[in-house]
Amino acid sequence: MQITGVIPARYSSTRFPGKPLADLMGKPMIQHVYEQATKAQVLSEVLVATDDERIFAAVEEFGGRAVMTSAEHQTGTDRLAEVAANLSSQLIVNIQGDEPLLSPDSINQAVQPLMDDSSIAMGTLKYRIEDPEEIADPNVVKVVTDTQGLALYFSRAPIPYPRDGSEGLYFKHIGLYVYRREFLLNFARLASTPLERLEKLEQLRALENGYKITVVETQHPAIGVDTPADLEKVRRMLAKV
Repeated sequence: MQITGVIPARYSSTRFPGKPLADLMGKPMIQHVYEQATKAQVLSEVLVATDDERIFAAVEEFGGRAVMTSAEHQTGTDRLAEVAANLSSQLIVNIQGDEPLLSPDSINQAVQPLMDDSSIAMGTLKYRIEDPEEIADPNVVKVVTDTQGLALYFSRAPIPYPRDGSEGLYFKHIGLYVYRREFLLNFARLASTPLERLEKLEQLRALENGYKITVVETQHPAIGVDTPADLEKVRRMLAKV
C-alpha cells in the first residue's frame, strides 16, 4: 500500500513568523520533523507542502522533498488536498510541522487501523492528560470517544464534565491525521460548519457531516512549538538526550 506523509508548512504565523525555519540544534525545525517522519515504517514517502520559497529551499538543502502549493489556502487540510490530488497514494498522513519531537511510532499507530480496515476513512490520535493545567487550557484540544474508539466530540473545553466532582479521565487530541485519499479530497470541498467555526477545529467538520473518525490512544506525547518560548523548551529537552 502506498502511504504518503505530508508536512504542511507555512512561513507566516501570528505568534511565531518563520517557525519552520527556526534553528533547533543546528537544523531548521522542519528538518527535525521530516527526519522523524521518515523513520515511520508505514510511510512510503514524506514530503513538505509549502507556499514559501524559503521553506522549499531549506527542505531541498537538507535533502528532503518539497512541493510548492497555492498561497490562497486557508487551512493545512486545503494544502494537503492540493498535494493529494496529484498523488496516487491510497492513504495520506497529515503531519504537523511544529512537532520536532514527533515519535515515528505515533505515525505507525495512527495509520495501522486504516491499513487493517478499508471502511475507515479518517483516523487520528489521543494521549491521556496527566497535567491538570492542560485540562483547562483552551490551547490543548480534548477528545472524547465511544466504546469503539470513534470520536464523539473534540473541544477546547474540559470534556467530559464530572458532575459529581469525581476525578475525570481526559485525553488530549494529537493533531496527526490519516485520510483515505478520496475522502480527503471530498472533505476539503465541504463548507465549514457551525461547530468548526465556533471551536476553530477543522475535524469537527467531519463529525458535523456524519463522518466517523477512528481515534487511537498513543503513549507518546506530542509537544508542539507555537511560540519562541516553546522552542526553548524543546531545545532544553533535546540537549538532555
